[in-house]
Amino acid sequence: MVIKADEMPPAAVPAGEQQQEEPGSRGRVSQQRSEHPSGVALMNGSGPHESLKGEKDARQNGHEEADPGEDGNDQEVIVIQDTGFTVKICAPGIEPFSLQVSPQEMVQEIHQVLMDREDTCHRTCFSLQLDGNVLDNFAELKTIEGLQEGSLLKVVEEPYTVREARIHVRHIRDLLKSLDPSDAFNGVDCNSLSFLSVFTEGDLGDSGKRKKKGTEMEQIDCTPPEHILPGSKERPLCALQPQNRDWKPLQCLKVLTMSGWNPPPGNRKMHGDLMYLYVITVEDRHVSITASTRGFYLNQSTAYNFNPKPANPSFLSHSLVELLNQISPTFKKNFSALQKKRVQRHPFERIATPFQVYSWTAPQAEHAMDCVRAEDAYTSRLGYEEHIPGQTRDWNEELQTTRELPRKNLPERLLRERAIFKVHSDFTAAATRGAMAVIDGNVMAINPSEETKMQMFIWNNIFFSLGFDVRDHYKDFGGDVAAYVAPTNDLNGVRTYNAVDVEGLYTLGTVVVDYRGYRVTAQSIIPGILEREQEQSVIYGSIDFGKTVVSHPKYLELLEKTSRPLKIQKHKVLNDKNEEVELCSSVECKGIIGNDGRHYILDLLRTFPPDLNFLPVEGEEMPEECKKMGFPKQHRHKLCCLRQELVDAFVEHRYLLFMKLAALQLMQQKANKQESSGALENGASPENGTAESEKAESEEGKIDDNVTGLDQVKELAETIASDDGTVDPKSREVIRNACKAVGSISDTSFDIRFNPDIFSPGVRFPESSKEEVQDQKQLLKDAAAFLLSCQIPGLVKDCLDHTVLPMDGATLAEAMHQRGINMRYLGKVINFITKTPGRAQLDHIFKIGISELITRSAKHIFKTYLQGVELSGLSAAISHFLNCFLSSFPNPIAHLPADELVSKKKNKKRKNRNLGNADNTAWASMTPQELWKNICSEAKNYFDFSLECENADQAAEVYNLQKITLLREISLKTGVQILLKEYNFDNRHKPTFTEEDILNIFPVVKHVNPKASDAFHFFQSGQAKVQQGFLKEGCELINEALNLFNNVYGAMHVEICACLRLLARLNYIMGDYSEALSNQQKAVLMSERVLGIEHPNTIQEYMHLALYCFANSQLSTALNLLYRARYLMLLVFGEDHPEMALLDNNIGLVLHGVMEYDLSLRFLENALAISSKYHGSKSLKVALSHHLVARVYESKAEFRSALQHEKEGYTIYKNQLGEHHEKTKESSEYLKYLTQQAVALQRTMNEIYKNGSNANIMPLKFTAPSMASVLEQLNIINGILFIPLSQKDLENLKAEVQRRQQLQESIKSGEQLEPEDKAVEEKEAEPSMPSAEIPVTQSSA
Repeated sequence: MVIKADEMPPAAVPAGEQQQEEPGSRGRVSQQRSEHPSGVALMNGSGPHESLKGEKDARQNGHEEADPGEDGNDQEVIVIQDTGFTVKICAPGIEPFSLQVSPQEMVQEIHQVLMDREDTCHRTCFSLQLDGNVLDNFAELKTIEGLQEGSLLKVVEEPYTVREARIHVRHIRDLLKSLDPSDAFNGVDCNSLSFLSVFTEGDLGDSGKRKKKGTEMEQIDCTPPEHILPGSKERPLCALQPQNRDWKPLQCLKVLTMSGWNPPPGNRKMHGDLMYLYVITVEDRHVSITASTRGFYLNQSTAYNFNPKPANPSFLSHSLVELLNQISPTFKKNFSALQKKRVQRHPFERIATPFQVYSWTAPQAEHAMDCVRAEDAYTSRLGYEEHIPGQTRDWNEELQTTRELPRKNLPERLLRERAIFKVHSDFTAAATRGAMAVIDGNVMAINPSEETKMQMFIWNNIFFSLGFDVRDHYKDFGGDVAAYVAPTNDLNGVRTYNAVDVEGLYTLGTVVVDYRGYRVTAQSIIPGILEREQEQSVIYGSIDFGKTVVSHPKYLELLEKTSRPLKIQKHKVLNDKNEEVELCSSVECKGIIGNDGRHYILDLLRTFPPDLNFLPVEGEEMPEECKKMGFPKQHRHKLCCLRQELVDAFVEHRYLLFMKLAALQLMQQKANKQESSGALENGASPENGTAESEKAESEEGKIDDNVTGLDQVKELAETIASDDGTVDPKSREVIRNACKAVGSISDTSFDIRFNPDIFSPGVRFPESSKEEVQDQKQLLKDAAAFLLSCQIPGLVKDCLDHTVLPMDGATLAEAMHQRGINMRYLGKVINFITKTPGRAQLDHIFKIGISELITRSAKHIFKTYLQGVELSGLSAAISHFLNCFLSSFPNPIAHLPADELVSKKKNKKRKNRNLGNADNTAWASMTPQELWKNICSEAKNYFDFSLECENADQAAEVYNLQKITLLREISLKTGVQILLKEYNFDNRHKPTFTEEDILNIFPVVKHVNPKASDAFHFFQSGQAKVQQGFLKEGCELINEALNLFNNVYGAMHVEICACLRLLARLNYIMGDYSEALSNQQKAVLMSERVLGIEHPNTIQEYMHLALYCFANSQLSTALNLLYRARYLMLLVFGEDHPEMALLDNNIGLVLHGVMEYDLSLRFLENALAISSKYHGSKSLKVALSHHLVARVYESKAEFRSALQHEKEGYTIYKNQLGEHHEKTKESSEYLKYLTQQAVALQRTMNEIYKNGSNANIMPLKFTAPSMASVLEQLNIINGILFIPLSQKDLENLKAEVQRRQQLQESIKSGEQLEPEDKAVEEKEAEPSMPSAEIPVTQSSA
């Protein structure tokens, strides 16, 4: 299965083919920009020539709809199975070779393969011919007459055009740069870093099998570098990006650049000259080259003399590479070596990622001459961009057309989702580039006469605005602060409406970019909006926050469809003329019909209900739980809203309550048929409701048939909802009471919705809906209280159980967001942790929380700090800020940019075109004391948390933080890239950073992530199957999901990463170690490339890979990988983390296996200490840890220590599991064995003392552990248990699992939570932690 990861080379789009018509029409080729026709990712097969294994064509089945038979059946086979066939390719100058192809590919894709193959990669301008007929690039192979197994395709060189010549030069440049990582360090063209191959030395998978398959017990050096050992205090930074040997590039040419003689004059054009190149070879030969229609040849021009006549000899050749091969022997040798290396790399190391990933550190790089880069920079890549000559892309048209694609059956849906994803990732890239250009001052404003904060920009058909409060739009909401958060709220709204995906309702493409302290919103442009005033075009909603409000029946109808999944209540508001207007969204959500006749909605910043904890309202009482925690609190702006995850969790919580109440009442009715019980008539207030629910919980135990009770309620609720007259009034009453108690808006069914306009300044409601508004207010208060009383404690409990294991700020934020807790509650979460009884077991969360709090506060300050800095002072200003923030040096002095060049004439008149204040050196006066004082007050004001530190050193000491970790967090949050070198933070005599250490500042980009829904459903059902113990079926479903993910996202994506990880785990459990290794290797590479080389997810992928390496008896590799994971973990967090215990157990076991006992003990004993701290000294994990340590002592023949540890373990097992549990028995057996060994040893020693040298000594058994026993222990600690089961056990197990599932279903599946609700939830496709993924892999011990 081939996954093409690049845009087709530009040659492929005939000039007339405009993108507008149908962005999906060129669907097949996904992911990269045109500049890289490089990556053909083979998911299986060792090299690009095995190209298409004729299995499932993972790319695209969208072209099948044409077959009439296909459409009728909605459940068609997922990927159309067409057997592949082989064709012969005959290219000039090389032997013919065969290529495996599949009938759905386009001819285009054969082009792609040829441009990537080592022996044909230098050709770009050719056609493929079958029996003298040229094949159409966009034809599918199955439509070509006469093309069959064994057909001969000829590669025929075609004449060049200027465009083709440019593409050729660009392609050659890409081949020359193919191993050069500078694009990844510079964050260009969706390149990103990966270091896995450095640690595996490329010996995984196929290439590894060629090594000797012995039990690799030859001497391997296992000692890790000093800084990786337990207890080490140094945290070097350079090891983060080890130097890859392949990067020392083989130099093929000194210079390849466009000549200054371009473009050719008219008379030369008529001789076929297209352009001129200038080349300096490694041998220092300067030559001038003409690109003509017939190919490339040397001409007689020099740097200062134009003479276009062919040189003698001119070496005319169709490919630039062939020409250079002839004039430079070094080029010939190095170019072929380079291509050999290029095709050996794992495809995942070179495919583009869908969204740009930036690296926060980079080594010092030499800046080399590069004609293509130079040309790109100055044509600003517009016009030329994305290979549509002479025209920019109409982003809005593309974004909306892809949404309109049909979605009736699977192939159509795949085609649609893929087109949507592709356009979104292109749009995000273009918007990011545009936003940077705007802030760097390279784009002319559309209102240049206004002051800079108010300017708006259009570039490449994208509209850009800055996050400032222009025209006092947000005056009542908090001014500039509100204007700053509005774009992210709006983006969340766009995300949500896109996910609900209602036909006929359109949102704008939206990207929010933070760059150099400014927030830029990039939006696609509604056709016609620029020609008319906003007042005329808004036909739904309000442009002045609720004074004038209008509505529109079509919009109400469209929004009505979204109201159930988004839990938005239809409501009436009053406008300035006191007329009632009906809305189904918040007032500032505007509806505009574009000139294209589409219904757009924009300004979705209040899609979700307000968060009352941060919105004090006169005369409103908050619930008790909120008051206890000090809410409501005045926030800086009034746009705080609850997260969608919170709304969903709240509704689900209420639904369970509703079921319990109704079941309880039905029970009571049954019990006392004679007197009808109206238990809830008297109290509709929630307090009463909760009291009832507690009663419901206490009664639950007594009522055995409670489950049947819930079933009855469900049935009853359904019949009532279907409005059947058959229900007796008593049962109706039950449902009505339950509805009332949980605040449902309907009497007959459970339906909770929020009115987003409640408490919105300036919005008034009509008298008629007074009661409804009261209920809504109460509901909002309950939701705010639910966040504090359920979600935060729930999060902390999950952290205590280690079901959630954040390792850095980003993963903590994600854990909070998944439970619907906003980051502004961070201070509250930390306070809650400090008051939790098991406080020590939450140390790691506390630490991450504090460092997140500090870096977020610093980020807020940094943002305004940067706005006052002009471009020339950026590196000085950033290094000064970092010195104040992290260095121990007491008084760093900022170097003003004037140092480098001072102009002699001071020009007073130059008006300063800067977005900030006129005084651009204010930043230089900042001191560490002042900065830390600001950080503390920011933490207090924003997060309501009191930090007890006055400088970096105190913070590090009081909260036990690492400065290097703080540096990583602040760099990731602000986009700063620093030089890779060792920083001395604690030197009191000179500052840590100089301006040379700041290499770059990148944008931080927020965008929509379109999802592959079908693939995701397959993934989920695969997970469910696995959890029921049907591994084989699960495995098939997940493979299927992988195919579909590849189909939609291309080869690289976070969700594909999760898929590969689970697949590898299944392969491993089912005993296919080498397949597990190959899938996990892909997962690691992908995690490095898509999430970042030191992302916590990457660290875990490394650990899994190490286990599979060990199982494949690649011991030294396994150790290397574990050491890398440990280093990353130390850098990202430090040593004191529950995950570190698992890591150290792994390292200790592998070292035990290679008989490095002392080293092994260091790691195992560290793991024991950490486990005891985080799991409590009585937990089973600790017992297991004791056992592992005991085994090493046994191998060292130190039986006394071994006995001591095993006894500890035995005691824990006995207390926790009882005398008769098999674990306890095993442990006691082992104790006996140890005692015998100890006695035997003692006897022997006595014998020696007694008889001296002529003692007869019993040979003692000192056993090195067998690999199998080490692997068994590794499996146990990593939560994989192989349970030998008989057939009968299996049947019972399955029956049990199914029974449980039905039980859960009956409790959970409320008819009212329709499936579409679930579809909206933005949960990551990420099984939380592998330990509990599979019952067969029960969690450890």
